[in-house]
Amino acid sequence: MVIAPPVVLTIAAHDPLGGAGLAADLTTLAACGVHGAVAATALTVQRLGSVDHVEPVTPDLVADQIDGILESFDVAAVKTGLLGSAGVVEVVAARVAAGLLPAPVVDPVLVDGRGSRFVGDAVESAGRHLLFSTARVLTPNLGEASVLAGRPLRTPADVEGAADALAALGAALVIVTGGSARAETAVDVLVNPDGSTERLESAWVDTPHVRGSGCTFAAAVAARLAHGDAPATAAAVAKRFVAERLTASQWPGLGAVGPVAHWWS
Repeated sequence: MVIAPPVVLTIAAHDPLGGAGLAADLTTLAACGVHGAVAATALTVQRLGSVDHVEPVTPDLVADQIDGILESFDVAAVKTGLLGSAGVVEVVAARVAAGLLPAPVVDPVLVDGRGSRFVGDAVESAGRHLLFSTARVLTPNLGEASVLAGRPLRTPADVEGAADALAALGAALVIVTGGSARAETAVDVLVNPDGSTERLESAWVDTPHVRGSGCTFAAAVAARLAHGDAPATAAAVAKRFVAERLTASQWPGLGAVGPVAHWWS
């Protein structure tokens, strides 16, 4: 008997280089054994070292994409990436609040691993007030966690010291990904709603080709949730998935930051 795979909806922007955003999400979801459906929030023009143009999709068009998907599939899990405007945040949050979408995995996409800002204050504010508290899992990197906590966070101990501020965002689980900090181990810190913390550790992988690693991690978490894993278990499996792909991410002759090796198996 053929069994249909779980469906995961990703709501994010298009990276034409195939390393991040919807492209990273779809390749990750396929590798994790789920079907990926997509709602595009922006089209972009990019080079490996720059983002040259971002053309946001209107909130109404994002809403229509999501509603068409919901009429076609039973969506088991949702992952959000770059939403691009406060209006799109409102569209997603309203459908979660109405029970039309399951509690999402929210990759806040405020700053990249080097600290460069992606979105303005209006999007961050809408996330704080409407979306983050609905998240089943919130996955900021160290730079994003610094913004959300209101103080610089550079080490796992810093994150643990800011646990109460991160827990106050209201997500069922916050996972601060720490792979951007060069060390012997890559440490992610899980922050529970009561402010207690746990660490997930793996060997730190020495490769510059990490483009889309945050998208990849969040998408893998969503895939494992769709398969029925508890959030902490999903995070552990997703971390192993990312570590394996980073180990394979070697692009001889590519001078800029290259994509994660989603194709590796």
